[in-house]
Amino acid sequence: MLKEVYEPKKVFSLNEANKTLPLVSRIIQDVVRTHQELTKRGERARKLRQEKRTAQATAQATVQAAEEEARAQDLGYEIESYFEELEKIGCSCKDPVLGLVDFPACVGDQIILLCWKLGEPQILYYHDLKSGFARRKPVGDLFNSNPKSA
Repeated sequence: MLKEVYEPKKVFSLNEANKTLPLVSRIIQDVVRTHQELTKRGERARKLRQEKRTAQATAQATVQAAEEEARAQDLGYEIESYFEELEKIGCSCKDPVLGLVDFPACVGDQIILLCWKLGEPQILYYHDLKSGFARRKPVGDLFNSNPKSA
């Protein structure tokens, strides 16, 4: 059986990751805002297609639904471009609703993910590759005990 290996493009120190937060925060704010609008547009399109109407109203609703769907698709492309910006920085968005971002880091010979949520003043948590937001742990002295990765 092959073991899946994760090799990040960039490995951050805690300090390096924290230094990216002003830019990452702006991008993630755009992601969250755009995702909210995409969700609203998709819901509007769904409602327009489901409501029962007269034949003329149905035709208008179909046109409106198509317009909402087209705008939602454009918003999806916009979100993809934000994800690409984050990828160029070296981090990734894990949840466009909450604004969760992971930064690969190294402790000893183990890759971990520094975990930041929109609104947090700095990176305060991490988790291993198999865990997620629900199992994140405080950074605390994690890096103080390993000067190479600080």
